[in-house]
Amino acid sequence: MMADRISISATDRVFVLTGAGISAESGLATFRASDGLWAGHRIEDVCTPEAWERNPALVWEFYAQRRAQGALAQPNPAHFALAALEQRLGDRFYLCTQNVDDLHERAGSLRLVHMHGELAKARCRDECGQPPIEDRTVYQNLGEVGHCSCGALLRPHIVFFGEIPLAMDRIQKQISQASLMLVIGTSGAVYPAASFVHWARQQGARTVYVGPEDPQNAGAFTRVVEGKAGEVLPGLFI
Repeated sequence: MMADRISISATDRVFVLTGAGISAESGLATFRASDGLWAGHRIEDVCTPEAWERNPALVWEFYAQRRAQGALAQPNPAHFALAALEQRLGDRFYLCTQNVDDLHERAGSLRLVHMHGELAKARCRDECGQPPIEDRTVYQNLGEVGHCSCGALLRPHIVFFGEIPLAMDRIQKQISQASLMLVIGTSGAVYPAASFVHWARQQGARTVYVGPEDPQNAGAFTRVVEGKAGEVLPGLFI
């Protein structure tokens, strides 16, 4: 049964937050805190600053595998629905994703930020100031990994657990201007992203959640639409 449609006026500004659920519908593995594993690895071994310092070879092996898997995945109808909404709204649309894949871009999204980094990029291990570079190589070992122009080893352009998410000033500014926040496929358990809905409510915005089950912060939303994003989002907006 189609959910009641969401009306977007000619003056609404829409902020969208997407999480692992939208990528899962394209077949990409997600992290589930219940078993503490991510694609068969402990988070502590592959996605923390300590793991990187201790064993960069294992970290690069993990993210090289994720690159290979990501290259096989395709955008699903939810990604295309959001790209179509952006095309309709133009500068009144902004997308923030917690995901590191490029499925939004491949569906046509342009106005977006990856707050947790991007799988298809690498950056200087020593944070020398050089911008991240595009890097889609599926490395077979640490010896294949390139180096920054300063000479330091490249690291995945990923925000490890315990590091500060990217572009937070820009994200906060966009939330402060939004009249509608749409959150898709997140658990509501990872901060600061789980706080975004509260920030939007403080500004008086409508807040809508779309996902197959309620997030942990469901009480903060003015409306919860249950269902798979790929089934719900196409045709949801008027």
